[in-house]
Amino acid sequence: MAGRKLVLEGEISIKSFILGLSVLIIPLIRTSFGHIDWVFDYLTGTPGKILIAIYIAVINGLLLIVYKGPLYKVAVRACFLGVTFGCGLLISLSRSTWTHFGWYMCSLSFFHYSEYLVTAFINPRSLSLDSFLLNHSIEYTLAAVSSWVEFTIEKMVVPELKQLSYFSLLGLLMVLCGECLRKAAMLTAGSNFNHIVQNEKAQSHVLVTGGVYSLFRHPSYVGWFYWSIGTQVMLFNPVCIVGYSLASWRFFRERIEEEELSLIHFFGEDYVEYKKKVSTGLPFISGIRVN
Repeated sequence: MAGRKLVLEGEISIKSFILGLSVLIIPLIRTSFGHIDWVFDYLTGTPGKILIAIYIAVINGLLLIVYKGPLYKVAVRACFLGVTFGCGLLISLSRSTWTHFGWYMCSLSFFHYSEYLVTAFINPRSLSLDSFLLNHSIEYTLAAVSSWVEFTIEKMVVPELKQLSYFSLLGLLMVLCGECLRKAAMLTAGSNFNHIVQNEKAQSHVLVTGGVYSLFRHPSYVGWFYWSIGTQVMLFNPVCIVGYSLASWRFFRERIEEEELSLIHFFGEDYVEYKKKVSTGLPFISGIRVN
């Protein structure tokens, strides 16, 4: 991948993400009059929310002027994720009971943005707005919303349950390890990686068995699996920890079986031998059975 140039959409996404991240300028200005904790209280109050809304509206207007059509759609999504990451960072740095929710915001926004950016680098032919994975599925959206609802309700009813703890740190570690493993898998696979299971073998498609693929047959799924559960461990959402574990396990079991049907069709005995030597990496999921 040495010397590979990033496509235009990738470059625009970087600029837009950084533009969204510039929301950090607001507290930098305000901190001249107080500490970061005071800034958090200000930004979460009515004046702060109005200021952020105006700031976002101005940025969106700027993007509308600079980019048109499909490029604007890329820019506005990347910018939104940058704003979310910036706000999450502000909350993370403040000494409030919402610190680990700030971690969650950073983790979620970075995951979705980096999916697009890495795809733009390794496989630009498959790049689309769907590469952000923001519209992954209705089930994925419902799962995210349910975690926000659970966190908010439990924080109101049982606030001591949502105090920063070693459990939250464990969740952060799971998120970081899962994220790194998934992106390592994407970079190792290169142009062979695609967010959509392929039913037809491309000429350039080769069987990747090195790097993290020598540890797990499906390292990108292993990373995503533990990342998703880690987000709920981080928030200490007991209901969603169980729900995410079961839903993610079922999703990846079905996904792996579907994908391995194609891989056996593409690579035949080579994949069967690889399958015998290396596990999927996910608990109690062995993949498609081969007679």
